[in-house]
Amino acid sequence: MKEQSPGGKVGWDGAVNAWHVAGSVYRMGRREWLTETGWQQAYDGGIRTVIDLRNPEEIRRRVTDPPVREEALAAFDVVNVPTEDPSNSEFRALCVPYLNDPASYPDNARIFPGKLTAVFQAVAAARGAVVIHCSAGRDRSGMIAAMLQDLAGAGEDAIALAYERALRSINEHHRVAATPHPHERYLPEDILAPLVARRRESLLRFVRQVKTAEFLGHNGVTVGQMDAILAKLGR
Repeated sequence: MKEQSPGGKVGWDGAVNAWHVAGSVYRMGRREWLTETGWQQAYDGGIRTVIDLRNPEEIRRRVTDPPVREEALAAFDVVNVPTEDPSNSEFRALCVPYLNDPASYPDNARIFPGKLTAVFQAVAAARGAVVIHCSAGRDRSGMIAAMLQDLAGAGEDAIALAYERALRSINEHHRVAATPHPHERYLPEDILAPLVARRRESLLRFVRQVKTAEFLGHNGVTVGQMDAILAKLGR
């Protein structure tokens, strides 16, 4: 696999908000945005496992999505591991209309520790390089990516920058998206900049609080699974 600097943008055709996390782990927005060429590029880069953090009812194609033959997707293992249960009343009260701010990550981890743990167990079991995605590639992916970066030994500046890049990238996508988002619109810099600053601080508070290795160990990740995760992260 081609070496890539941590945090670099990934150029798979059609991919939205696609970034390198660490080692052989990547993140992006919904996989349906990739073209068939993009899938081939991902395969050529070593990707064999796609971990989808969305809830089952979110997983669907849109008329604006590029056509991709089933045989082109057959080379990938797609694992659906949601980070939340949207029917949970406490979660709904805290994260309205959805998880869209790192200030809510601690509550997500507190309410659904087993679901977050399952994501990392999927990384441990993954074949080949891994790409993790949600819908926008910003918050559910951002929460898991921050925890992965924490395990990989990335500093706070790198973790915060990765979130900022994802936030800015999906904001730019809103400017040109063929399908408008039901709740979000493109934000100009005078509105975006203070939002970025607040969310960076919230993200770092979460990372300091969660203590990823301890969190995963307390919630069922075995020593062998942790070793496999660290190997994926190049540790």
